[in-house]
Amino acid sequence: MIGVAVGARVVAVDVSPGALDLAKRFGAAECVLAGDGPEGTAARVRTATGGGADVSLDALGAAATCAASIGGLRRRGRHVQVGLLPGETSLPMGRVIAHELELVGSHGMAAHAYPPMLELIAAGVLRPGLLVTRTIGLDDAPDALTRPGAHPGVTMIIPSSSG
Repeated sequence: MIGVAVGARVVAVDVSPGALDLAKRFGAAECVLAGDGPEGTAARVRTATGGGADVSLDALGAAATCAASIGGLRRRGRHVQVGLLPGETSLPMGRVIAHELELVGSHGMAAHAYPPMLELIAAGVLRPGLLVTRTIGLDDAPDALTRPGAHPGVTMIIPSSSG
């Protein structure tokens, strides 16, 4: 949603067809179903982008998604790693060096960047409420937290009103 709002041609990648349906609904130009390993996913991204993406973003934080994200970049592309990677993770550094790729780590959006984002929300360009696809009670939260990705979109946890 944010990429499309700022004029990017977005290629969404996910293992969930439901998540890709949401991405398409919010403006993704192409959707790539991952699941056959980083090399296959990266090859489909390079095809969908005509040679590789300028920028890739991994917010999951798994070695396979990071490797696929790096593998889908064009020469001199930039990969942003938002999701924390577990322990010692092997990355395709040969590709990073050969293609002069840039790897950037991020903890998320800096506070000084909030005002322009909030302006896009106020103008109706970004509509984050549309990303909420279900609500659950607090009692259902433990089960939902142990099954990440079971439901596409954002799950809102509503505390009970009793007490």
